[in-house]
Amino acid sequence: MTEQATAAAALTPAIADGPKTIRVIISGGFAAVYRDVLPEFERRTGISVETGSGASEGTGPKTIRHQLANGTKADVVILSREGLHKLNEDGRILGGSEAGLATAPLAAAVRAGSSRPDIGNDAALRQALIDAGEVVAPSSTSGQYVRDKVFPRLNLPDTVRLTLEARGTEAAEALRAGKANLSIGPTSELVQESGIEVVGLLPPDLQLVQTFTAAIVSDALAPEAAKRLIDFLSLDSDILLTAIKRAGMERPRG
Repeated sequence: MTEQATAAAALTPAIADGPKTIRVIISGGFAAVYRDVLPEFERRTGISVETGSGASEGTGPKTIRHQLANGTKADVVILSREGLHKLNEDGRILGGSEAGLATAPLAAAVRAGSSRPDIGNDAALRQALIDAGEVVAPSSTSGQYVRDKVFPRLNLPDTVRLTLEARGTEAAEALRAGKANLSIGPTSELVQESGIEVVGLLPPDLQLVQTFTAAIVSDALAPEAAKRLIDFLSLDSDILLTAIKRAGMERPRG
């Protein structure tokens, strides 16, 4: 299908006997973009979208994987590519339905009004973490990377304590409440939170650029409408590109 045909299909009004509602479960990484553009999709197509949320990875009831395994119904999931791999292993994803929507690098943030540490290279980031003492991150893909890759690489002293919260929103709340002095997570999650300020991206050799991906769930009740939503989110339209840029994200390359 050509790009023009895909765009036309994504925005064609819903047919009279087609499904009028689909359900999406989305993680925090693409949530800001999704919220910005969803009303336009619903307006143009007549399809209503019910939205739930969950973590891309991790353990416990707040993960998308746990929700699907325990009976939560969805037509579309939007989460990190790493999280999607696990859903594929579980047989939860319709083959060939995946679409990379946008990428987000890891950044660090402090409480609004706090001093802004330099994190431009490995040594500077190490010192910023030591000075912070209490560090918070989501327990999903980004937090696991910080715990398993960044902290060991920097050989941090025991005085630096990392707390993993179930969701990025909870990590931001811990930072605002003074339970931590530095938060690390995807730029797209940090920039949408009030009361905190992004200080910069992690250095290139410690960076993790996540691709947030949409896919149709294997037992979706409305797979055709689900595909139309994914096609819409994949369009390089002005509204999508503006929202992606605002969230500190980029379209996947290649």
